[in-house]
Amino acid sequence: MASLVHTVLENGRIAAGLLLNLLVSICIVFLNKWIYVHYGFPNMSLTLVHFVVTGLGLYICQKLNIFAPKSLQPSKLLFLALSFCGFVVFTNLSLQNNTIGTYQLAKAMTTPVIIVIQTLFYKKTFSAKIQLTLIPITLGVILNSYYDVKFNFLGMLFAALGVVVTSLYQVWVGAKQHELQVNSMQLLYYQAPMSSAMLLMVVPFFEPVFGKGGILGPWSFSALLMVLLSGIIAFMVNLSIYWIIGNTSPVTYNMFGHFKFCITLFGGYVLFKDPLSVNQGLGILCTLFGILAYTHFKLGEQEGTRSKLVQRP
Repeated sequence: MASLVHTVLENGRIAAGLLLNLLVSICIVFLNKWIYVHYGFPNMSLTLVHFVVTGLGLYICQKLNIFAPKSLQPSKLLFLALSFCGFVVFTNLSLQNNTIGTYQLAKAMTTPVIIVIQTLFYKKTFSAKIQLTLIPITLGVILNSYYDVKFNFLGMLFAALGVVVTSLYQVWVGAKQHELQVNSMQLLYYQAPMSSAMLLMVVPFFEPVFGKGGILGPWSFSALLMVLLSGIIAFMVNLSIYWIIGNTSPVTYNMFGHFKFCITLFGGYVLFKDPLSVNQGLGILCTLFGILAYTHFKLGEQEGTRSKLVQRP
């Protein structure tokens, strides 16, 4: 009986964690889009708020003994912190200049770009099945973007830069974790303050600081509330991702990720009234098929590798 109660409570805890991640992941996309469309809050300044709130949140988590920080040399994290700034800024600019659908699908190109980077610069090999899944992913993104009602060169440029910098960041995160023997939260604990300081120095050159449209300008109470809420949700997204992976499995997280992908696309067209053409619908289905195929083959390979290690005497 006690065992059954423990199982029920554990499943309930995991379900609550998944539900929280679903809500905050979808919320951050729609809330940021709402802030850009209705308040015109500057992009880099919003990113700076995210970094500061994330840094403060991690500091509180550390004080609550949720994780133990590890002493790291700032010089070893310099390029990682720069790429962290770049990927958040460019993905937010992509969100600002594209429809939700194009923004979301462009992010799917991160997987093919990571594979190219690891193949060319890290001499990593991938099976033919994995490489073939890149075709429908890429084709679907191109098809959707080309027929997007808001198609524009600037939006595509920011989306492309966001994908490249995000891919570099994710590759470097893995390399740095291995090199420095730290987990993601320990790394982010140092990255967030460094990235905040970098953006703080850059923002005045690209965006107003005081006066109308500046981060310290005369914003309405509702605008400030939305911006602060966006920062808190950005922190919760990061925290919930680490919690889910640590308490379930990569299979659960990947499958749940596809569910969020579909809901975000659908919600974007409902909330922001972006028309969806037949060609865009085909592009979305094509990309989704590629992502599902990639996940299926990748997890199958990982399971095969794990079985071999278990069977080895």
